[in-house]
Amino acid sequence: MTNIQDSEAVRQKIRDGYGEIARSGSGCCGSRSSSCGTSPVASDQLAKHIGYSHQELAALPEGSNLGLSCGNPNALASLQPGEVVLDLGSGAGFDAFIAGRAVGAGGQVIGVDMTPDMITRARQNIAVYRQKSGLDNVEFRLGEIERLPVADASVDVVLSNCVINLSPNKPAVWREISRVLKPGGRVAVSDLALLQPLPSEIAQMVKALVGCVAGAVPLSETQRMATDAGLSDIVLNKRPAYVDSMVDWQDPLYQKIIGALPAGAKASDYVTSLEVTARKPAKACCGPSCCEGNKE
Repeated sequence: MTNIQDSEAVRQKIRDGYGEIARSGSGCCGSRSSSCGTSPVASDQLAKHIGYSHQELAALPEGSNLGLSCGNPNALASLQPGEVVLDLGSGAGFDAFIAGRAVGAGGQVIGVDMTPDMITRARQNIAVYRQKSGLDNVEFRLGEIERLPVADASVDVVLSNCVINLSPNKPAVWREISRVLKPGGRVAVSDLALLQPLPSEIAQMVKALVGCVAGAVPLSETQRMATDAGLSDIVLNKRPAYVDSMVDWQDPLYQKIIGALPAGAKASDYVTSLEVTARKPAKACCGPSCCEGNKE
């Protein structure tokens, strides 16, 4: 059972860390300082490395890409015009603004983040997004991803980019994803996952937690949580090259992690970027007429 006091302490550490990122405009996966910090150029390099196009990045409001991605859930989602999209842990609006262009004027994108400074920064970016795109279809709500401020069965697609692993109550997040999805709705998540247990020194690093590493869980646990939440067609795709690329760029967080690894080991031996896709069944079996046909 999750300890409530411990969970709140973890959330506050993350909120404080990401609040600092929002105020400074620099992310934790960068190369400029020994604390969190990444330049706009480094943030764009990272985004291009994991599949975002030059056109997508050029169309974003300045300052919405903080270098916090570990994958490209927009590409996984194959968004269609008119869809309602929910972005969990939306930060400064990076994936939300890209999704907004994909779903167009008939669609809607809702970003949820628990950090007030991130919500403020994202909302400030909306005016530039409207001016560049001609669209008014993106909003940001303050809230926790374990208790989403979103109605039941109201969303076509749930996106998330390197956020779920930060939650101290991941099963609740997956249950919330299932709750807000419409029947037949789909999930496109990029996250970090463990290939083997982290050395204890790394697991205790607060910066590693804020940097999305210490909160990661094994792939099998992600599969189980999504299944227990009632999702189906679950596919997990490992992308360890992301972690290796951060090491190649001499990222200070990952350099610190490497220093705590056993001799000869590398970060991607322990951690991988993970793509997760899934669906909410189009029709749940919730009554005698439905379940009757499923009896043997």
